[in-house]
Amino acid sequence: MAGKFVITKDRRGEFRFKLVAGNGQTLAVSEGYTTKAACVNGIESVRKNASDATVDDTTMAAV
Repeated sequence: MAGKFVITKDRRGEFRFKLVAGNGQTLAVSEGYTTKAACVNGIESVRKNASDATVDDTTMAAV
């Protein structure tokens, strides 16, 4: 099963999305959005910008 984005509404009435893996594990949770349209735009931004994102590991000590 492929991963999916799940949109929810929190206690404060804000919309959030989470990225859920095919095995049901939550991989990421968004900030709160005041409108559902803004939440959907956030999902589209992740789709657009993360497809070829690099990893910047700042935990590695400079030698």
